[in-house]
Amino acid sequence: MQLRELDLIIIIAYLAGVTLFGWYAGRKQKSIRDYFVGSRDVPWWAITLSIVATETSTATFISIPGIAFTGDMTFLQLVFGYLIGRVVIVLLFIPLYFRGDMFTVYQILDRRFGPHAKRSAAMLFLITRSLADGLRLLLAAIVLRELTGWSFAVSIFIIGAATIVYTYLGGMKAVIWTDVSQMIIYLIGALVAGYILIERLPGGWSQYVATAEAAGKFRIFDFIFDISKTYTFWAGVIGGAFLTTATHGTDQLMVQRYLCAKSPRQAALALLASGVIVFAQFVLFLMIGAGLYAFYNDFPPATPFVRADRVFPAFIVNELPVGVVGLVIAAIFAAAMSTLSSSLNSSATTSLTDFYRPLAKPEASDEHYLKVSRWMTAGWGLVQMIVAIGGTRFNESIVNQVLGIASFTNGPILGIFLLGALTRRVFEKGALTGLVAGILFMVFVQFGMPVTFGITVAWPWFVLIGSAITFTVGYGASALFERGAVAAIQEAD
Repeated sequence: MQLRELDLIIIIAYLAGVTLFGWYAGRKQKSIRDYFVGSRDVPWWAITLSIVATETSTATFISIPGIAFTGDMTFLQLVFGYLIGRVVIVLLFIPLYFRGDMFTVYQILDRRFGPHAKRSAAMLFLITRSLADGLRLLLAAIVLRELTGWSFAVSIFIIGAATIVYTYLGGMKAVIWTDVSQMIIYLIGALVAGYILIERLPGGWSQYVATAEAAGKFRIFDFIFDISKTYTFWAGVIGGAFLTTATHGTDQLMVQRYLCAKSPRQAALALLASGVIVFAQFVLFLMIGAGLYAFYNDFPPATPFVRADRVFPAFIVNELPVGVVGLVIAAIFAAAMSTLSSSLNSSATTSLTDFYRPLAKPEASDEHYLKVSRWMTAGWGLVQMIVAIGGTRFNESIVNQVLGIASFTNGPILGIFLLGALTRRVFEKGALTGLVAGILFMVFVQFGMPVTFGITVAWPWFVLIGSAITFTVGYGASALFERGAVAAIQEAD
């Protein structure tokens, strides 16, 4: 299918508007405080919407409906865990973020353990963010490719370049305020698509409910305890809580938003309010997936869908009227770009604050740091575009790849943060030992355990396992190191 003229105008207008806003937001920036944390004067409600928009990548917009299309609504069990994780962050971590003039969450580790712990966690963040968000970029490119017939490389370049430009120009303030507008755009797009989907059913809403109910699409809870199953009550509530505590509490992508708030109270309010909106949003996307099942049950596609995350894009490009297609495609771009822009800015912040500034130019001017930050933003954008092109070789659902990557590395990072927050006798050497042990054990869990023992662990458990191993080994290693040091002193005496 080729884009009609009206649809193309809408998409071009959206991309041009975002770019112009990036220029407008960045025109008065003079320091990295402006560029990275928006001068710390962003209202809580804007941070709330920015958190939601960032959490809602194209993986949500496209793949979550695919989950309900092939299954049911048991994904919501994870969202219950997401809400619990937010409460833990408010109580445990947010007070730490506002002690001093911080730019990255990893500076906490520097104060508690030392520079090696800080840079180790920061490097893991940069690697994880590049891989996961490169795949998110690929999801948006899938839609553009199906619309235009362009190659994946060209589609990835168009979306990636537009995101780089407005993030390069506007910094964090442009990211947050653009997130606000992008959230409104993609919610309107999803609601319009959902409404047309129901209208296209011969029996309307009644048929939607009857068909989805008969197929078990409205099932939410699965209380079976099976660590190999992704969407169960236990994996959702426990694993989801640990996952959110890691992604929203120790990941620069999200923490950078809290640092833009005027006070810890406003940061906490923004985070808790975002949980309510996220829950409602996931309900909407899952209901769209159930509607797609009802629609294609009546109107089967000429060729069966190979992947679940191709179902919603196919409906958009083949079933929506002219004009609405452009709106929904702009919504998909908005969902993608809100996450990608945040990723680029937070990666640049981490690169400059945790690596470049202390190691290369500790006494440079704000003008120099601002210039370097912008080039780092562009550089990380290019890295993610390369990852997206490489991701075209994957066959399984991309949402599981994205969340699996995040869960794989966030567990050990959460573990070292918990060592810092909950202990006083653990020091840098022990913490780093725990971090390495956590990473190595997660490699075994993901790759060795299925081969050696025939046991597969679902990704929602990854953060819990990784953090538990890191915490336990780190605490134990510190005790051993301390005993060894005492023994050496006694022997010397």
